Amino acid sequence: MPERLLVIGGDAAGMSAASQARRRRPAEELEIIAFERGRFTSYAACGIPYLLGGLVEDAERLVARTPQVFRDRFQIDARTGHEVVEIDTGAGRIRVREVGTGKEYQEAWDQLVVAVGAEPLRPPIPGIDAQGIFGVQTLEDGLAVERALADDPKNAVVVGGGYIGLEMAEAMVMRGLNVTLVEQAPQPMRTLDPEMGALVADALREVGVELRLGETVDAFETRGGRVTGVSTGEGVIPADVVILGLGTRPRSALAREAGIPVGETGGICTDLRMRSQVEGVWAAGDCIETFHRVSRNPVAIALGTHANKQGRIAGINLGGGYATFPGVVGTAVSKICAVEVARTGLNESEATEAGFAFESVTVESTTRAGYYPGAKRMKTKLLAEQGSGRLLGGQIVGLEGAAKRIDVVAACLWNEMTVDEMQGMDLSYAPPFSPVWDPVLITARKAAERVQASRGGR
Repeated sequence: MPERLLVIGGDAAGMSAASQARRRRPAEELEIIAFERGRFTSYAACGIPYLLGGLVEDAERLVARTPQVFRDRFQIDARTGHEVVEIDTGAGRIRVREVGTGKEYQEAWDQLVVAVGAEPLRPPIPGIDAQGIFGVQTLEDGLAVERALADDPKNAVVVGGGYIGLEMAEAMVMRGLNVTLVEQAPQPMRTLDPEMGALVADALREVGVELRLGETVDAFETRGGRVTGVSTGEGVIPADVVILGLGTRPRSALAREAGIPVGETGGICTDLRMRSQVEGVWAAGDCIETFHRVSRNPVAIALGTHANKQGRIAGINLGGGYATFPGVVGTAVSKICAVEVARTGLNESEATEAGFAFESVTVESTTRAGYYPGAKRMKTKLLAEQGSGRLLGGQIVGLEGAAKRIDVVAACLWNEMTVDEMQGMDLSYAPPFSPVWDPVLITARKAAERVQASRGGR
């Protein structure tokens, strides 16, 4: 009898784990069954705003591998429309419900991977369960919004100014809706410092998004079970469609109910090899808690980059190899209207919370040599620890050609470089790509000078 691996979750982490395990162990040695409650496997959730905005013409283009491909090419029994509703770690069994029929059955496992992802935050606001209010986390969620847009709505309200909220606001503008964004904070995108978030706010206003900053949603107005408006302390905003962009949390209830330990962030606890604290149970992706290499604290960050890596590592270990996940630094990039937005490491509030004393420097520059056609403005910010000068984080907001410079900052952060070491790096230069002093190097130099001054010139 072959060993049996069951995978709960059919997207990035789960199917990466299944695929890697299969590459190392043939079907005669390892039977693999994956359960996905939706219709799709291995899809690009990050592409959903571009699908809804019309930049991607068909949902199928977001699917990397279909269930049939997994069955035929990888000999992985990918069962869509099957939701796992219970894990029995003592008996080594799961209980599965067929979504279409409600029929339930059990499956036994020798090894189990939990990769159920994250879920959109839905705070207990009156009316939040009305029709027309959507969280957008899965491709199924995106298609639900697509169906709502087919009814030709006029007014969209986005609640929350994080990455998903802002990308969805732009998508709604591209579909011709009147768009209002409500954000409790003074600026959108709290992962940035306020002065950087203000640049994002300006970009949204330029394309016609009405920003209601510093406002809290008190209730959703409804009629006949459908949303009609969003009520804040400033009045009621008309709404035919509401998008929740309040962030996500790890979908860890299934694991918690099974007695699988969950950490302070709400994510499943794993070791470096992606093993949970229960024998034979592994976990990967947006449902887990991981380690931040700068703050040294546990974090739960929902990103496909991490999910794919973590799933791959779990699969290598399940297949008899050895691999570890070294943690994260929180690198993320997005395009909001014409503005590119990037960040890595800690922002000022996160650095303060972690206990660092730091210096911060912001520099305005251009993406190319100033005299070269197409040079665009950009702003770069770096944080460095007082005394040591160690880089703690970076943020970039600018026009085309700005954001991917964050990868240089992330690489420096990963290797625990100081801003003094950064300023001497040998980065490429040609007028179509950069000023002779790249904005990252200029900012590192100024940060090093600020650190030196804070030492009193020592």
